[in-house]
Amino acid sequence: MLQSTVVDADVARGLTVVAPNETVRVRAPNVIIATGARERFLPFPGWTLPNVMGVGGAQAMLKSGMDVRGKRVIVAGSGPLLFPVAGAMSAAGARVVVVAEQAPARRLRAFALSLWSRPSTLLAAARYRAAFPLRAYRMHTWVERADGTGRVERVTLRTEGRSWTEPCDLLCCSYGLVPGIDLARLLGCRINDGCVAVDAIQATTVPGVFSAGETTGVAGEAAAIAEGEIAGLAAASMSSIGPELRHRQAQGRVFARRLAETFRLDPALRTLAAPDTIVCRCEDVRFRDLDTSWTGRQAKLYTRAGMGPCQGAVCGPGLEHLYGWSPGSIRPPLLAPPLSAWMADVDDVAPHA
Repeated sequence: MLQSTVVDADVARGLTVVAPNETVRVRAPNVIIATGARERFLPFPGWTLPNVMGVGGAQAMLKSGMDVRGKRVIVAGSGPLLFPVAGAMSAAGARVVVVAEQAPARRLRAFALSLWSRPSTLLAAARYRAAFPLRAYRMHTWVERADGTGRVERVTLRTEGRSWTEPCDLLCCSYGLVPGIDLARLLGCRINDGCVAVDAIQATTVPGVFSAGETTGVAGEAAAIAEGEIAGLAAASMSSIGPELRHRQAQGRVFARRLAETFRLDPALRTLAAPDTIVCRCEDVRFRDLDTSWTGRQAKLYTRAGMGPCQGAVCGPGLEHLYGWSPGSIRPPLLAPPLSAWMADVDDVAPHA
């Protein structure tokens, strides 16, 4: 079913699926969760201004035809996605002013040296890096604030104890990816360090439920493909998982740990928000409205933080980083479907053979 979204699930592996013109209930003996990851946003003054967007969001808009010719662009945050987005912006005619990576140089150098065993990844990184000006790349640097009237016009960056301001027409800023685990949590799968816990055949702690790709740890396309193949074979009760596939799976898990270590967030990023900075965009909750002594549940009860249309997809990871709050309980519907779809009469659909 194309253009379809799972909005509810139960432990009997029944999935409520919203499609463009219908809502159906699908039951299957086995389910593979491959819900990917989403961007992590950390609040700073001005992050809600027009023309401030996520790095991945900017990449998607660029592919959809966004015109950036002549625009002064700053790409900031953390993770391998900064390079290809900065390169694509430059190739599309933008003036890439700064590419700001919050991780320190020593960790980035160690990560680069570790890529000798992944020549294709190293080559791709070098190609992306060559696509934007050498002087633009700044390590251990992050956005302190964005300012402008009606849209972003200038950005203040900080590095090594000093700040400076750059004119800017488009700011792309996010701090890596976080696994999309809502469906896994709804099904009752165990979560370890923000990732779905799986065994050697990608099986979760819930019988009949498997998970593959970035839900088990962000490690890139090659790792996701290997895990998907293993999960598919296991779900189909096929035991022929060869050594080459096992090797790719193991490599992916090592790479995921390496990525997490290299791009772990600097504690200084917890201090960016000012008292009047919006931290929950859906419910207009500001930093001053929250108390460090609260739990995440209390924050929801007192301020509705994380309870808006995005259901915490934007503010959730940021609040978790700022306050250490756990995501708490999860309830259907997922991803805020149209009310008409959620209230529709739903017929069971047998799984395809």
